[in-house]
Amino acid sequence: MNTPENSNIPSPSAAAGSGADSDWENRYRLNDTPWEKGASAPPLLAWLKNNSLTGRVLVPGCGSGHDVRALAQVGAEPVGLDIAPSAIKLAEARPRVGSENYRIGDLFALPDDLRNAFDWVFEHTCFCAIDPSLRTDYVDAVADCLRPGGNLLAIFYLDPGHDHPGDGPPFGSSRAELDALFCDRFETLSEEIPMIAYAGREGRELLRVLRRR
Repeated sequence: MNTPENSNIPSPSAAAGSGADSDWENRYRLNDTPWEKGASAPPLLAWLKNNSLTGRVLVPGCGSGHDVRALAQVGAEPVGLDIAPSAIKLAEARPRVGSENYRIGDLFALPDDLRNAFDWVFEHTCFCAIDPSLRTDYVDAVADCLRPGGNLLAIFYLDPGHDHPGDGPPFGSSRAELDALFCDRFETLSEEIPMIAYAGREGRELLRVLRRR
């Protein structure tokens, strides 16, 4: 499917009842999924070459699981979470590469067994897909699923390339907004502008590592 970059709407783990205004399950059934690139996020792969990531990892909005499998390949124990059953079906149909698992679920209504259960969260396609009014709830949800001292590895969209800033999803964000949103529950350990990215996203993303307070 040939689709402009600024229509690459990510697959979130937020259900419509939690504020997302797209029917993600129907998009998968119709094969209308331009956010599915067929490969793991290039900034994640580059980061993993130079950094260690082990333990249990939650990947919200995992889609067909490319990032989940990249994490499993380096020895982590990732759990891919998505609201769309068809996305999880696609992920589970792929050959296993390690200790990956998948769950159908909503980040904003996590079951008890996923709370305080993870050493890491990897974020790439959830934060920018939910309505911006839910971003404080997102921060709380991610903090609640992490163990004390757990880390968030996130690739945020600074500039989705829309003609108007409010268009989306994906919705962009700024360093100042991210600082304000996360400062109460997280401390920022590092950040960088990824040097490699999906085509068209070069220089438009921000990779941060944050630690739960």
